[in-house]
Amino acid sequence: MTIIQGVRGRRGGDSRGRPTVETEIYVVGGIGRAIAPAGASTGSGEAVDLRDGDPNFGGYDVRNALAAVDGEIADALVGMDASDQAGVDEVLIALDGTPNKSRLGGNAIVATSMAVAHAAAAAREVPLWRYLSGSATGMMPLPEIQIFGGGAHAGRRVDVQDFMVMATGATDYGEALDWTARVYLAAGKLMAERGDLQGVADEGGYWPAFETNEAALDMLVRSIEAAGLVPGEQVTISLDIAASEFGSKGRYWLGLEGRELDSDGLSEMLLGWLNRYPIVSVEDPLGEDDEAGLIAFTAAVGDAVQIIGYDFLVTDAARVRSAVEKGACNAVLVKPNQAGTLTEAKAAFETAKCAGWGAVISARSGETEDLTIVHLAVGWQARQLKVGSFARSERMAKWNEGLRVAEVVGPALPTPSMFPWGV
Repeated sequence: MTIIQGVRGRRGGDSRGRPTVETEIYVVGGIGRAIAPAGASTGSGEAVDLRDGDPNFGGYDVRNALAAVDGEIADALVGMDASDQAGVDEVLIALDGTPNKSRLGGNAIVATSMAVAHAAAAAREVPLWRYLSGSATGMMPLPEIQIFGGGAHAGRRVDVQDFMVMATGATDYGEALDWTARVYLAAGKLMAERGDLQGVADEGGYWPAFETNEAALDMLVRSIEAAGLVPGEQVTISLDIAASEFGSKGRYWLGLEGRELDSDGLSEMLLGWLNRYPIVSVEDPLGEDDEAGLIAFTAAVGDAVQIIGYDFLVTDAARVRSAVEKGACNAVLVKPNQAGTLTEAKAAFETAKCAGWGAVISARSGETEDLTIVHLAVGWQARQLKVGSFARSERMAKWNEGLRVAEVVGPALPTPSMFPWGV
């Protein structure tokens, strides 16, 4: 039932209008389909998409990646068992033969890897989350939702890449989404009244026109209050600093404010924010090449604040293991296309989990209607899910899929004691 009968590649489009790779896997019992996302803010160690580089679509076309799916990848996978995810992914990795998936393309490989999982689930006539978990019960992840977009996602109108909220006082998934929707709508109204609203960013968050990064934090707190919720009790703040986007080698340039900081200076600024605002999670507070800074920042606040490694860890189990040993970060952001295969992404997730770290399953800024990451979050029993804002259909499709899944597994969220801020 799960023997792969055929493999097909298709060119689709992502939320930026750029071509992307969709793969279909055919087994006797059904079809698995998945679409590769793409990031704007990327770590230097992650899997590389294969783009054609010709004038079509500004060099972003994927015809060579599609040729790899329909040619070498199909030839290698037909006859394999789709239920042997590790075996399939091992073949894909070996077939590519490069450390960053650059020959066949990380986009071709991750779309195929995810489609194989969907095919195996379809053959068993169960949703992907249940196939992965082996159970009809579980726990829903806490949504982490963007309100303001900045950095590479919004023309660098503010330096910080994501200003997000988490309904840490909510008791179930639906309530968390409801509270966040109220904050999102309140923020839009307040910004429109002030003349600060410039549209929406790549992930659906508002594209702001703030004079300082702290002004965005002030507005976020005001938005929570305007929504009738209590900052720090019902709703808290999560930031993706994405420091590698505006600094390297321990030097950082805040373009919005026109000042340069060293590693200690950036850490001091962030520590000040933690003292003044209800921030409980910070992603990439220092650059991917500033390991000493990450270690020092984690030592300073990691007992009460979630410190997420993204560019620094690139969904890589070996990097997570090393960071655990050194005390750099206490959580990992898991993006399947950053690793290249589901097996590698799961290895990073499990390494973090075994170390007592947190793990956030995350989408990319260039997304599609693909729902795989929602099923991964539930099936792997991740504590958090990050897919962007509470707007744009490629984001809402994922939050809505979570509502459907919650009807089966139950809507309960992880308890606060499962996070650094609740200990």
